[in-house]
This record gives sequence, C-alpha cells and structure tokens, in this order.
Amino acid sequence: MSTMQDTRVAKAFPDSNLADGMPSESAWKEQLTSRKRRGGAFRSLGILSILIALGVLAVLIADVLVRGLPWLDLGFISNFDSRFADRAGLWAGLVGSVWMIGLTILFALPIGVMAAIYLEEYAGVNSITSFIRINITNLAGIPSIIYGLLGLQIFVRYLGLGRSVLAGALTMALLVLPIVIVASQEAIRAVPPSLRQASFALGATKWQTVWYHVLPAAFPGILTGNILAASRAIGETAPLITIGALTYLRYVPDDPLDLFTVLPIQ
Repeated sequence: MSTMQDTRVAKAFPDSNLADGMPSESAWKEQLTSRKRRGGAFRSLGILSILIALGVLAVLIADVLVRGLPWLDLGFISNFDSRFADRAGLWAGLVGSVWMIGLTILFALPIGVMAAIYLEEYAGVNSITSFIRINITNLAGIPSIIYGLLGLQIFVRYLGLGRSVLAGALTMALLVLPIVIVASQEAIRAVPPSLRQASFALGATKWQTVWYHVLPAAFPGILTGNILAASRAIGETAPLITIGALTYLRYVPDDPLDLFTVLPIQ
C-alpha cells in the first residue's frame, strides 16, 4: 500500500522527497502554478464562448432592427388586418392573445397548483398515485393538435361555447395543465422536510404548514413553471385552428364568448 502511494506521489510530484513521503516545496509550487495555468485557460475559453454567443445574438438583433424599424409605425399595432399590406396591423390578434393567455392562466394555475399540492403533500405512495403521476408526465408530451381535437369536441360542440375566446382558453388550459402540475410538484418537492417538521413541532396543522411555509418557499419554482406554460400557450397555433379561431377579424372581443384571433394565427 505504501509503495503504491509513493508511486502516485512520484508521478504527481517528480521532485518530491520520497524519504519522508512528502513533496518538496518546489514540487508544490510547480503543481500549483500548473493548476492555475489550466484554470486560467479554461476560464478564458468560457469567456470567449460567451462573447461569441453574445456577438452572434447582437448581430441578429441589429439585422432585425435595421431591416424592420423603417417599416414599423403605430398603425402596425393599432390597425386591424387588411388586404393592403401598408394598412395591415396586429390589433385584433394582440387583443385576442391577451384575452386567451389571461383566461388560460386563470384556469390552469389554480387547478395545477392544487393538484400538485395534493399529489405531493396529501396523497400516499401507492399504485394509484404512481399511475396518476406517470400519466400526467405522459400528457405533457402529447402533440398539441390532439388537445385541439379534444377542445373541439368538448368545449365547442358538447358545451356549446362555439368558436369563442373561452373555448380557446379552456383548450389551452388543458394543453399546459400537465406542465404546471409537473413544475409545481418539483418546486414543492424541493422544499426541505425540516421546514415542515419545524412547523409541525410548533403545533401547526397540515394545511397551515402547506399554506404558510411550503407554498411561499416553493413559489419561485411554481412561478417559473407557469411562465414556461404561458410561453407555450401563447405560441401555439394548431389547437386554435382546430377549434375554429378566425384568421381575419375586423373587431376585438368584448367578452369571453366573442369570436377571436391570436398573433400566431396572424
């Protein structure tokens, strides 16, 4: 064992004094200098990679601004769609997207967080909850067009909501609900068990522990998951085309049962 250790020391520190089993001072300094040199090289490589990525991004943004700014004016935002390109605007799609994403978050956020709380804090570990967790994860990977067909059958036809903002928002809520649940579960699971135990030790009930301690600690992760879910919902087109969202609209919706269009469709 001692021979093997001496061999390793000799390889790492060629100038070491093996008589006492300790590297010499010059060997330590040489090894430290070599490590600093390698660390500095790796740091420089990382900084160079970041600068290259930021440089490419800056070139792309500059190219978009140089080409696009001369064509932009207030009318591009405030005008409705038109068959004349210089008169066309995004107002109907912009207002429709705000309506849809607002209602989607309103439906998906409370249901998703409550489902995550139940699965993580109240439901036991058994075959039924394992089956539910697996299926929630699988639902997050289903193509969005399937949710569009489901929304068409349930919300548009069966519930009679028609091609309204409400039908689109409910369809999008189904689409992003698995993402909200999974992200909220991960955020709640990351809260240290000691926080719960301390709350129970002071006499708090299960719900008080969840409401006053677990949820505030998990809120950043829950918020991140909801932002990701909203970003997917606001960019989806296929489910809204399936339920019959319009491509040309000359007015904005006044209530959730009005017809609508969104920016991705325009």
